Order: sequence, then structure tokens, then C-alpha cells
Amino acid sequence: MEIALLRFSSLSPRLVPSPRNTIFAICRGIYQIYEFLDHGRHKALFFHIFETHFIKAIILMKSFLKYTLATITGLIIFSILFFVVMLASLSTMMIAGDKPVSISENSILVLKAGVTIPDQGNTSPYAGFDIINMTITPVPGLNEILHNIKKAADDDKIKGILIENGLMPSGWATNEEVREALEKFRESGKFIIAYSDYVLLQQGYYLSTAAGKIYVNPSSTVDFKGLSGEVMFYKKALEKLGVEVQVLRHGKFKGAVEPYILDQLSKENEEQIKSYVGSIWSHVVENISKARGISPEKLNLLADNLTGYVASEAYESGLVDGLIYRDALIDTLKILSGLTTDDKIAMVPMHKYTKVPDSKKMVSTKNKIAVIYASGTIAMGKGNENNIGGDAFSELIRKERKDSTIKAIVLRVNSPGGNAIASDIMWRELELASKAKPVVVSMGNYAASGGY
Repeated sequence: MEIALLRFSSLSPRLVPSPRNTIFAICRGIYQIYEFLDHGRHKALFFHIFETHFIKAIILMKSFLKYTLATITGLIIFSILFFVVMLASLSTMMIAGDKPVSISENSILVLKAGVTIPDQGNTSPYAGFDIINMTITPVPGLNEILHNIKKAADDDKIKGILIENGLMPSGWATNEEVREALEKFRESGKFIIAYSDYVLLQQGYYLSTAAGKIYVNPSSTVDFKGLSGEVMFYKKALEKLGVEVQVLRHGKFKGAVEPYILDQLSKENEEQIKSYVGSIWSHVVENISKARGISPEKLNLLADNLTGYVASEAYESGLVDGLIYRDALIDTLKILSGLTTDDKIAMVPMHKYTKVPDSKKMVSTKNKIAVIYASGTIAMGKGNENNIGGDAFSELIRKERKDSTIKAIVLRVNSPGGNAIASDIMWRELELASKAKPVVVSMGNYAASGGY
């Protein structure tokens, strides 16, 4: 009976090696060794069991390791080949992307207001890389968009601009600069059409009012509702966690820390929030009123009643000029370009138009103006693309101050502030630079605290 058990437990040559089978064989062998030793069996029988199970288990483990190593080797080879192919593809796309681009006659410059617009375009060759589609679609910076709009006004191949709206998460200051550039573009006599086939958010609508006509999909929504400010308070939650917040601040209007020490807005903080939100809204309403021919009182009433949430009511109230589908939009663009509906029209994305040479752009090697971007939170050290390093910034300002070919410095600030010591070090270098040459500051969406 015992011999039959031993034969039954012999390893089958068809068994696929795996950790589970190997461990099972080893455990089974050890269990039978224990069983026989417990009953005082003969040593020869013990060694027979050991030879039959344990040694064959080791052989199985060897086979398993062989298959495992083969699999790992295959994965390594595949990864290397995949990396080489991807690197070759990226190199090809980058080489093609660096070449100047030419556009055809009767082209429309397309401004898609659906992504956050940075102050400066990303110069990295990998910016905008989509690994799924293996394409590179860079997001143009505000500097590139403004230059492209100005360039398009003098480009005979560009017949007009199409603003394709959706989300507009770039901040009111960025929005304002693009809108002003579009208004300047219209002075060239070329058309601007704005269109949205989904939700036209409030910032997007404000940008659209720079266009001669605004069209939306019949089923879309115009999100025109006014501005508000919200503050979340954490004091009670922190108290439940046993966390005590100790704050050092100066002045009654330093409201950034209030959520940690109060349960509601102080009078001073409420006053300043209402002041700057109200100021922005008044400016927006005033410009929309001029562009659309609607009184500020009526615009405020439309916002209070959420009139734009129904496309037909947005049209009837004068917020938009028509409810059309995309095919009708294309026909409209063709007619405005002096084409027939059977002709083809070229849509030129903003990032592509950046690579179109500007015949009027002059470059001087003797008299230059340095444009320095300070975007992000201020921190000590070198910093990175998401924050401003105090040491790196100071070194850059110092370099431009000592460069005799640099006649002036323009500093673009888009920062909520940050480290106080780093801000002070940066301020000192700017003070020294201002004594050597003109220093002009341009403030973006944020210029708060240390940024200011």
C-alpha cells in the first residue's frame, strides 16, 4: 500500500512547471517523510521517499527556473526593441516638427480654447507627446498665441480666425490678453467666428465676444452666470484630529490662513474678496456690453436668470448670433473666405502656425530685450518647470544685468508667492538690475504675496 502511494506521487512528464506544482511536490514529500518517521519506519524507506519526491521536486524547480528566465529574457528583449522603435519614431517626429511649415491659400487659423494656456510655450521636444496615438501636439504658450494672431493679420493666406470654445481654464488675465489681440486682428478687415458645439463656459464666452459672430450648437449651453468666491474652512476638522495651527501674520487683510483658524470669513477678508471679484465682473460686463450691444443691466439680469443655459434663449436674448451645426459652420467659413460650398478650406491649428515663418520679424544681435518668465510657486534652490527657484532666478537676472547687449528686462510674473527668503533674494537682484537698465514687470493671472 505504501509502495502504491509512492508510485502514485511520482511526477508526470506532462506536468507544466509552475511555482504551485513545485511547492506542492516539496510539501507532499516532506509530509510523507514526517509520516514515516513518526511511525518509526526503516531508514531505507525514508531515503527512498526522499529520493522519489524531494530530488524530483528540485528537478522540477530547475525546469521552472529555466522557463522563468526564458520569459524574463524575452521581456527584456521586447522592451529594448520597443524603446528603440519609440526613440526612432520620436526622433523622426521631432526632426519633422523643427522644419518650417507652409500653409495653403484660403486658410483659417484655429484657436482652440480648451486647454490651459501657459505664459510661455514649452520648448521641450517631447512637449505634447501622446504615447497612445504616437503624435506630438504642443500646447502653444500665450507668447506664441499673441504673436500668431498678430502675424495672421498680415498673412494673405489667412482669411480669418475660428475660435473653437469649450473649457477655458486659463485665467481671466490670460483670457483678456488673447481677447485684446483678437480685437486688434479685426482691424485688419478679416473675420473672426466663434463656435461651440458643447458647453460654452463663461470665460470662453467672454473670449468669443471678440468675434464678429458667435454660433453654438442647437443643443449646447452658454454658461453665463456671474462670478463668485468660495472658501472652505478646516478649523473644526483639525481640532477633531488634535491639530493646533499657530500662525504668524501681519495685518487684517492677510486672509490666506483664515480657513485654518476661523469658522467663517472675517469682515476684512469678505470685503476684499467682494472687491476683486466685483471688479473683474464689472470689467467683463462692460466689455461684453460694448461688443454685443446689450446694456450692463440686461446682462446682469441674464446672468441672474441663467438665460444662456437654454441655447434658444441665449439666441433670443442676443448672447449668441445663431444656432447651427458644424457642417453649416464650415459652409459659413467658406462663404466668408470668398469660396463656394464645394471648395476646400484649410484649418490651421495654432501650434502648427507657430512654425510658419514671419517675414516681418526682425532680430537684432546688438540691442536685445530679455523676457524672463516667473511662473509658479516661489521656492529656494534651482526650482523646476512647476515653480520658481530663488537661486536660479537670481542667477539669471544677474547674468542679464551684466550682459551689455541686453538693453532692458521684461519680467512676466504669474505666481501666488511662496518662500519669503527666496522672494527677498529675487527682489534684491531685481533692484540691482533696475539700477543698471530699465526693468518692466508684466503681471499675469497671479502676482500675489512674494510674487508681488
